[in-house]
Amino acid sequence: MNVRLPVVAVLGSAADPCLDRAAQLGVWLAGEHVHLVTGGGGGVMAAVSEAFHSVARRRGLVLGIVPGVERQGRVGPPPGYPNPWVEILVQTHLPQTGARGETPGSRNHLPVLSADVCVFLPGAAGTLSEARLAVRYRRPAIAFLRDRREVIGLPGDLSVTASFAVVQVFVRAHLHRR
Repeated sequence: MNVRLPVVAVLGSAADPCLDRAAQLGVWLAGEHVHLVTGGGGGVMAAVSEAFHSVARRRGLVLGIVPGVERQGRVGPPPGYPNPWVEILVQTHLPQTGARGETPGSRNHLPVLSADVCVFLPGAAGTLSEARLAVRYRRPAIAFLRDRREVIGLPGDLSVTASFAVVQVFVRAHLHRR
């Protein structure tokens, strides 16, 4: 019997890896028998992917849903995408990122809608747009932040915690509900 593994999206900064939290989260998720989905780029996306990928005997895969840019009549990933730990690349034609991450032309909808649970780490406009999308699409979501200011403008109804144990309880509870 082939059982579908749940999918957890980890979303955050493309620049700052937030290594302590991203690595802790990635290693733990790999042991939870889930697939990991990110935007496939650098920063948090690369850090959590590398940590997840480093776990031997994990069942899940690293999925990267990347934006598309047109160059010389061909659409492909922008520079730096995908990071080396992406095992399943989902190439989109959707170029919008950052502050334009909630528009129909952004790939930010896809990781959120593909996930059973979303976990947010520090980030900027793109992370904020993904957090807003998680709330809009009513995806279970939690922000693993030391302070709400690590994602300026975070929706008020999104749970925020600095406790890894609280993130674990939240993720497990929502994975078991699916």
